[in-house]
Amino acid sequence: MVIMETLDTYQEGRVLLIDKPLNWTSFQVVNKIRWLIKQQFSIKKIKVGHAGTLDPLATGLLILCTGKFTKKIETYQAQVKEYTGTITLGATTPSYDLESEIDEKFDISGISEADILKNTQQFLGKIQQQPPIFSALKKNGKRLYEYAREGSKIEIPSRAVTITEFEITKIELPCIEFRIVCGKGTYILSLAHDFGKSLNNGAHLSSLRRTKIGEFRVEDAISVLEFENVFKV
Repeated sequence: MVIMETLDTYQEGRVLLIDKPLNWTSFQVVNKIRWLIKQQFSIKKIKVGHAGTLDPLATGLLILCTGKFTKKIETYQAQVKEYTGTITLGATTPSYDLESEIDEKFDISGISEADILKNTQQFLGKIQQQPPIFSALKKNGKRLYEYAREGSKIEIPSRAVTITEFEITKIELPCIEFRIVCGKGTYILSLAHDFGKSLNNGAHLSSLRRTKIGEFRVEDAISVLEFENVFKV
């Protein structure tokens, strides 16, 4: 992916495909890329935004838009996405992933591979899903994760999401590796949690990587460091 362009190119609009590193927020990636462009061209302001948040513990494809292309962000956000990752059975966490400590453990000895494979079917198509409390959604002007971190109880309405593919790629209990293709607004955190419940057990998401957004692929993305190094040439 060629990224060393003129200032006019960035202001007129570029789509940058970034492979988000582990433990970075999407906002941190945007800030870093914006700062690098401003430093490179000695300017005070440049529009940069991302088309779909990835949690800090997730890696993978993050679409960034610069300049006038920030108007296209909603279009990219609406496109179908593909994820790969790992669900760990036998334990739940309040955040549905490894951001928080395990709060309950379960016996998985009665769960077979056949049970796991069959269980994916109920998550295909249009389903109702409740967003996790540890999410950036807002209620009453406040992020849900803010309520969660202060220990507040809050009702979160479920909403319809669409999952077109849910493939189990490897089973090595307690870990289940998967590939999912889904529509806008799908929380893989919630899917992992619900998958455990549907097996009369518990589960949490232990790894997640976004591999596609529409026709954009993570194989065509670059790291933040690679972006920075091009500017140093």
